[in-house]
This record gives sequence, structure tokens and C-alpha cells, in this order.
Amino acid sequence: MPEYVVPTPRRRGRPRGGESGARDRILAAAVDEFGEQGYDGATIRSIAGRAGVDPALVHHYFGAKADLFAEVVGAPMRPDTEIPSMLAGPRGELGERIVRYILETWERPEVRKRGVVLLRSAVGNRYATPLVAAFLSRELLARIAAELDVPDAELRAGLVASQVAGLLIARYVLKLPAVAAASVEELVERIAPNVQHYLVD
Repeated sequence: MPEYVVPTPRRRGRPRGGESGARDRILAAAVDEFGEQGYDGATIRSIAGRAGVDPALVHHYFGAKADLFAEVVGAPMRPDTEIPSMLAGPRGELGERIVRYILETWERPEVRKRGVVLLRSAVGNRYATPLVAAFLSRELLARIAAELDVPDAELRAGLVASQVAGLLIARYVLKLPAVAAASVEELVERIAPNVQHYLVD
């Protein structure tokens, strides 16, 4: 499958006067709309309506819907930048550090809102899925695999990703009652041993 490339946003004329803060309102509306409707369900018109602006202004600032989506999910969290420090600690606590970092980060409302957009839109969409998969493969899984001096490092890193993705979907997207109600400490205690096993055992 060819890699999906986000096109460069187009600029059409000048924004109308009195539109101060419109770009921020559009981004906030897009976060909500993508999070609630998914990538396919959200439209430029619905995002513009939620933001209280003309759809042409959305196109002016962001171009197509794919460009706006890329902006919205650009940095809900950056686990790739934290991998070196997590791997540098005691190897016997690696699983705990990874799970704790991810959960504590997702407990922050601004990260959780953008993260839910990413999860909902990444599953099954022919444009968003390769975009997210490329990021995870290149920036996260490959870095973990490169640092682990164990057999089948790439497979192990992929299993960690599947474990973590399932946890995030269950807690923040599906909101399964028991998982959503559990404390971060309880989830770390129960999930970290699995991650530890995948990585180093």
C-alpha cells in the first residue's frame, strides 16, 4: 500500500475581518467532531458549523479535511521522544515505566481528547490508518526494537503496542466500566507484567 502523504494546506484569499481566534476555534471544533464522529463521519461543513465559521474559512486555514485531521492529531503525546529515557532505566522495571508513562499522560484531559480522535480515526480508515501505522512503526516500535538486545525484538515491540492500544481503547474509547473506573496504579500493576514479559522475558 503506498504511503499516504498529507497534502500541503491551501490558502484561498484572506480571512474575513473579525475572525480573530477563528483558527483556534476551528481546531477545537475539529477535535470534538473527529472524536465524536470519527474521520469518515466528520465533515468540513460540520466542523465549521461547530466552530461558528464559514466552511471556506476552514479551507483557508487548513485545506482539505485530511490536512485538518493531521493538524488535530499532530501531537496528542510523543512516546517516541520518551523511549530513550524509559529504556535507560533498570531493565526489570521497563514494563512498569512504559505503562505508567502512557496512562499518566492520557489522564491529562488535553491529551486524552486528542488521543481519542487518533484512536477512533486510525482504525479502519484507508487514509488515517497508514498515516498512524507509519508513525508507530517508524518512530516508536523501531526505536524500541533497536534498543532491545533480545530475539524477535520487532515482534516483541509490536506485542507491546497491541497490549497498550487495547488498554487505551477499552479505557478511553469504549469506556468499559471496570477498566474505566480502575485507578492508574491498579492498571499499572495488572498490565505492566505482560508488557515486561513481551519485552525482556
